[in-house]
Amino acid sequence: MHDAPLRVTTPGGAYDVIIAHGALDCLPDHLNRIGLRGALWIISDDQVFPQYAPPLIERLRAAGYDVQGSTVPSGETSKDLAMVARLYDWLIGGGVERRDAVLALGGGVVGDLAGFVAATVLRGIALVHLPTTLLAMVDSAIGGKTGVNHPLGKNLIGAFHQPRLTLADTATLRTLPPRELRAGWAEVIKHAVIRDADLFVRLETIAGAEPDSLQGDALAAIIRQAARVKIDIVNADERETGERMLLNYGHTLGHAIEAASGYGDLLHGEAVAIGMHLEAQIACRMGMVEPDFVERQERLLHAWGLPTALPPALDIDDLLERTLRDKKVRAGKVRWALPLGIGSATVRDDAPETLVRAVLEEAYARSP
Repeated sequence: MHDAPLRVTTPGGAYDVIIAHGALDCLPDHLNRIGLRGALWIISDDQVFPQYAPPLIERLRAAGYDVQGSTVPSGETSKDLAMVARLYDWLIGGGVERRDAVLALGGGVVGDLAGFVAATVLRGIALVHLPTTLLAMVDSAIGGKTGVNHPLGKNLIGAFHQPRLTLADTATLRTLPPRELRAGWAEVIKHAVIRDADLFVRLETIAGAEPDSLQGDALAAIIRQAARVKIDIVNADERETGERMLLNYGHTLGHAIEAASGYGDLLHGEAVAIGMHLEAQIACRMGMVEPDFVERQERLLHAWGLPTALPPALDIDDLLERTLRDKKVRAGKVRWALPLGIGSATVRDDAPETLVRAVLEEAYARSP
């Protein structure tokens, strides 16, 4: 590996986050190092599994592991309780034991789903994240959040379950569809806005770079810098009682837009980008940032191919109602993660609904 692993250290578990080109080649050694020697249950989707699972299974079996694999349909619609039940049937029917481990091979959907299954089958078995998308590498495969969706909202059913290892092979990004790759940059930009001004400037400097020109060690370095933001926050606040709520910037409205649009119409990162743009305008109206912040953030989102326009035909009342069903609501008040400037953010629960409505109405008025 080119760099020392990053380290998550929380009451729920301590583990390495390894981000490097070709990292999957070393997976058997890492599993042995952390003492995982039971059967391995790979959960992936039907797009990722054919590309990466066969050589991985061969490598693991050569190292003496008993390995099984199962796939789910790619996309957000797989994150539901019916799919969880199907995976329970596969694991329990196959004789899963508490010393075994689930390997989540894929993006955020697979990680959230497989993580929830690992957290709950036999009251919890080991989990290893093998993220293959940019979004998962910098965000969802770190920090122990697992879950599935409910018709009334995103990720409303879940558990905290820290993995034993997160191993991200940046070589897998070469086969990621361009739209999926662009969606991942939303979380990188989010991390830059809330905590890392240097990362924001770095992203501005290389904005618009073609994926082929940003690869290998250079790409891994940017991903590590973004992942370090998540790790530092999780280490300080594992259960999202305080500082970890900053990671929800763009997600309160983003989740509402994603759910109201019908899961799958918008990629998660696309919805987050729109949410960031709208929530920056909320912060601006509350006097927390200047208009030039909103414009600068919007330019960067556009430079990385991300949308900021509110999708047509969504009902404003429905969006506002969905924000009130968000996991972060306390005593009927929406707790918003809002920016204070590039590299700084805070949590506020005093954004008037009339102000949020005005932002949404203005966004509709400006939509093409």
